[in-house]
Amino acid sequence: MRAIVVVTLASSLAAAAAAAQTPASGKTASAWKCAAPNPTHAVPVAGHANHAYVVSSIQCTAVKGEIAGIAEKSGVATEFVEVMGDKAKGHGIFAETLANGDTLTVSYEFTGTMKNQQFQSGSNKWTVMDGTGKLKGAKGQGTCTAKGGPDGSLNFDCTGTYTLAQ
Repeated sequence: MRAIVVVTLASSLAAAAAAAQTPASGKTASAWKCAAPNPTHAVPVAGHANHAYVVSSIQCTAVKGEIAGIAEKSGVATEFVEVMGDKAKGHGIFAETLANGDTLTVSYEFTGTMKNQQFQSGSNKWTVMDGTGKLKGAKGQGTCTAKGGPDGSLNFDCTGTYTLAQ
């Protein structure tokens, strides 16, 4: 009987140790309110009406969301956009700060529609590049949908998954 108790205890400890070594993972659902891009630098493509390359910076505030139990707080997007008529596509980097001061850096690629040189709607695919603190070495990916406001602001709804490093 004593041998069974020892084997059972050893098995339980091994299972607990294995679980402790498994990286934490989860899902995230967030919403962001972003100001109109500022600064924005557009360079028209010579000889092509309604075609330009744009570099901009966008300040954002989290409306809801958390990662690994830490509330998302704010972020800054720096992006490069090609605008051709009513279509836009590009890529960027989003540097996010969480409520505890940890940071997360995300790269993204997007497409969208424009009207009168104003963003209307679009979507992106994002991938976690790196983080600090609890998020150091994190991996993750997801998508966002975006709507443009009449004042140039942007609203994002995002979902995704993440895995924390050990």
